[in-house]
Amino acid sequence: MNSGDIRAVFLNYFKEKGHKIVKSSSLVPDKDPTLLFTNAGMNQFKNVFLGIEKRDYKRATSSQKCMRAGGKHNDLEQVGKTDRHHTFFEMLGNFSFGDYFKREAIEFAWELLTEIYKIPAEKLYITIFKEDDEAFNIWNKVIGLSEDRIIRMGAKDNFWEMGDTGPCGPCTEIHYDRGEAFGDYRLGEQEGERYIEIWNLVFMEFQRDEKGSLTPLPSPSIDTGMGLERLASILQNVPSNFETDLFMPIIKKIEEITGKEYEENHKNKVAMRVIADHVRAITFLISDGVLPSNEGRGYVLRRVIRRAFRYGKDLGLNKPFLYELTGTVVDIMGDAYPEIVSSHLTVANICKAEEERFHKTLDIGYGKLLDLVEKARSSGKDKIDGKNIFTLYDTYGFPPDLAKDILEEHGMYYEKSEFDAELEKQRERARSFWKGDEKIKEIEKYKPLEGEKVRFIGYTDLEGESEVIGLFDKEKLKEELSEGETGEIVASITPFYGEAGGQVGDTGIIENENFYAEVFDTQKPTDNIITHKVKVKKGKIKIGDKVFLRVDKDRRWAIKKNHTTTHLLHKALREILGPHVKQSGSKVAPDILRFDFTHFQSLSINEIEMIEELVNRKIQENLKVTTQIMSIDEAVKTGAMAIFEEKYGETVRVVSVGDFSKELCGGTHLDYSGEIGLFKILSESSISAGVRRIEAVTGLEALRRIQNVYSAMADLKMELNTSEDKVVENMKKLKEEMKFLIKERDELRQKLIASSLNDIIEQADEIKGKKFIFHRVDGLKREEIRTLSDNLKNKIKDGVVVLYQLKNGKLSLVFSVTKELSKKISAKELIKFSTPIIGGGGGGRDDFGEAGGSKPENIEFLKDKLKEKLEDEI
Repeated sequence: MNSGDIRAVFLNYFKEKGHKIVKSSSLVPDKDPTLLFTNAGMNQFKNVFLGIEKRDYKRATSSQKCMRAGGKHNDLEQVGKTDRHHTFFEMLGNFSFGDYFKREAIEFAWELLTEIYKIPAEKLYITIFKEDDEAFNIWNKVIGLSEDRIIRMGAKDNFWEMGDTGPCGPCTEIHYDRGEAFGDYRLGEQEGERYIEIWNLVFMEFQRDEKGSLTPLPSPSIDTGMGLERLASILQNVPSNFETDLFMPIIKKIEEITGKEYEENHKNKVAMRVIADHVRAITFLISDGVLPSNEGRGYVLRRVIRRAFRYGKDLGLNKPFLYELTGTVVDIMGDAYPEIVSSHLTVANICKAEEERFHKTLDIGYGKLLDLVEKARSSGKDKIDGKNIFTLYDTYGFPPDLAKDILEEHGMYYEKSEFDAELEKQRERARSFWKGDEKIKEIEKYKPLEGEKVRFIGYTDLEGESEVIGLFDKEKLKEELSEGETGEIVASITPFYGEAGGQVGDTGIIENENFYAEVFDTQKPTDNIITHKVKVKKGKIKIGDKVFLRVDKDRRWAIKKNHTTTHLLHKALREILGPHVKQSGSKVAPDILRFDFTHFQSLSINEIEMIEELVNRKIQENLKVTTQIMSIDEAVKTGAMAIFEEKYGETVRVVSVGDFSKELCGGTHLDYSGEIGLFKILSESSISAGVRRIEAVTGLEALRRIQNVYSAMADLKMELNTSEDKVVENMKKLKEEMKFLIKERDELRQKLIASSLNDIIEQADEIKGKKFIFHRVDGLKREEIRTLSDNLKNKIKDGVVVLYQLKNGKLSLVFSVTKELSKKISAKELIKFSTPIIGGGGGGRDDFGEAGGSKPENIEFLKDKLKEKLEDEI
């Protein structure tokens, strides 16, 4: 059975059992700050399990895209070394939200595995939580398994918790026995390859409080997860996940590119496994809007690309190649995940750009390593600090094993324990960065509104009457808000748009005859709740009070103009630059719009002008803006564009601007494009490899910006006494004249400095036949002071030069010692002696150094003390 059939059989089985097939959510978790990536099928249902959100179904099933690399769940370093670990994988799951429980979940799993997939029952073994007698009895008495095939385990293995507090419960795991050829031991006795865990059934039946106490949940739930890759390895009877049809076509392509064979040796096998695994992760992460960067999710993607690229070098590849493999991933999985088909060109281009960038940084890292070698050798050392090797790894992606080999060639080494310590610090920083405890508590505070769904009327109305259903401070539900307090108001109906899809939240007022509050922001913390962040200016408000809500209409109008413009801009970019352009982020505010998009080089002036012209032409055509509600599948079939970072439900809103633009969008828009008035791009820049950013303005703000440019042009014409068409030409002439004058000035300064050498030397002190120059040089640049110091040192042949400058109450000093004398007394030593006197610090070499200080009143005292020191030590 191929992997596509395995996935389809699973979903259809549970569909027949009354489950709703729910599309996989993005790898980027929606409204869950505790997660770096989606790492389990239950993630998209988390708020349902917590009781914060209600769905119109109680049974669900899905095949969920998952990623375990970075953050708490991190399998990255294990990939390639084992048969089962992956960064990206698919989790098949079925879920019950207060509907069926243990018996049905176990019966479903057993029937599907043994009767549908035809796995021999005698090959399956079960683990349960040691105290879960109910699960034991179901397996033993209902399913009919003998006691010796049901193993009781501790909480570490068979008790699942969402967090330190919250829903939790025992779980039962189904394992497949590969036979004695893989070890002579029973399940639970030791770790090994004999028993493969294929399905985990979690029974959420308790609530754990802050004290650790367990309370039975009123509506116990079911959460199950089974890795598609592991199941495929069993059903396809292959020794590891990597030999399944999910990986082998990629491995075959790697063999073709490299001319190496997978089975040739262990090194090839590990390298090809890593590459095959990582290119799947790369394809899906970029398709879901993650882009290479130096922090968060983007940093993980960058590490995955670099790790795969490094393993390519082990196979003899020294050029970008991963981007070629993304097409094979699309061939294997495109039917199940159409988003990777539509974004394939973008994925390949971003991947290639990142590979090229890493190829260059590897060369830089190699140069940095040789610098470390030279520095250590000059100091008579054969050990490089492990911290420095970690910096090369972290900053330049330079492999520590390659660093080890190069160091050995130079008779050197680094301490691995020091490297490992830095690596662990980085992992700890990553874990703490993504804990998100405060944010998840902020979301959980809305649990008292379980079952409520705020009705948004803001597409058609900017004001309306409503009833207060919730009041909150930063942490919890409140009974009332009073004058002077800041808090949140949730009303049953609202015209206020909660920040989403790049569009900022509305502002305005909420009031009644006894109460007045200013709304300074509106957020949408869950799919069902819109909350107004307010400052109470008068009176007090209680839950149940009637209120009147009014959106700031001028601000909303400006936001609508900018949002409709982003749709026109997106389409114009695709028309002019090509279909590879996709939105990868945006901010729609009242004063400016920001639009991030995939493209691989900066835009020319001509391209920017063409984009502006096309957008403004569509504004002048005064196109009708329409919205339709339809299913996600129907919308995509009509050609509507879906945006990278957005998460869509089963039903979506499609916004069309004439027949020019059609996008899935929940934001607020104009009725006609002509209402925008005018569009002007302010800037275009790079924000990461393969991603550009445009900032633009519309309407009167665009007019003001253009007027400012014309005003500046008028000033230039007047100052240059020329016509508009000659301004640039005259400016170029002025620049050339300025360059000439600066060069002439610098030459004169050098001549003046050179002419002062003899005067300065004549004022020098003589100490035991050595010259001691201590001279003030105000008005010179830093490099000029250095040059003067070198010239003086060369002129006197044997002695010490100290030049100082006073600027803004601070001292700057340069110390220079001739070569032979520096063996007796160094510039470093003189600086160390001087800095306590002038109240500062500094450093340098034996023959040269610099210092600074905050006590200029001590300068003459310093001169005397230096003379004394030189007299003692020369």
